[in-house]
Amino acid sequence: MLTLALESSAKAASAAVFEGDKMLAFAIQNAGLTHSRTLLPMAEGLVKGLDKTMRDIGLVAVSRGPGSFTGLRIGLAEAKGLCWALDIPAVGVSTLEAMAWGGPVLDGQMLCCCMDARRGQVYNALFTVEGGVPVRLTEDRAISIAELESELIARQEPWILLGDGAQLCYNTLDRGQVTVFTAPEPLRLQNARGVGLAALGKTPVSAHELLPVYLRLSQAERERLARMETQ
Repeated sequence: MLTLALESSAKAASAAVFEGDKMLAFAIQNAGLTHSRTLLPMAEGLVKGLDKTMRDIGLVAVSRGPGSFTGLRIGLAEAKGLCWALDIPAVGVSTLEAMAWGGPVLDGQMLCCCMDARRGQVYNALFTVEGGVPVRLTEDRAISIAELESELIARQEPWILLGDGAQLCYNTLDRGQVTVFTAPEPLRLQNARGVGLAALGKTPVSAHELLPVYLRLSQAERERLARMETQ
């Protein structure tokens, strides 16, 4: 059975095709074009390049958040559409967990996965890697960079920063008190390879049950609540 993995939580969009835990094909687009234009054609191109059809896909794995509200909606909508059309299940995975699947090169390392959430916050989770498998140290959360800095200092470990918020954290954290390194770009950015690996062993669900995890309200929702409070 083939698994199609999709990642659209940030500026870059990517797709990968797996057979079990073996990645057969991978593509990424980081040119800033809307994911509604790039994600599905990438996926279809990968499948065609393997001399297969979409009917050979038995499972869709997709990042369900946190991340860009628009990007997540596009990825989840395309995953749901494929599942309904092909009558197959899906697995939604944490974007932050998918980042942590950097492979054996990160074995034994402490990982700080972070995405820029704006307003002085990052979406974040901490992991260590044991035998090539990420082990959670925290749940996914929206946290201020100041709070993250205090936690990293208290843990007294060197950390590898992953995700599209890695450079922001590297530039903002007090590197006199916490030791941090940014991962090389091929490992740093969230991608569909990590999504496919993070999906292994997880229980598939129907497309109807595939829901986003935003961790906080959208800007429009925050502004609406603010207006209501002033009325």
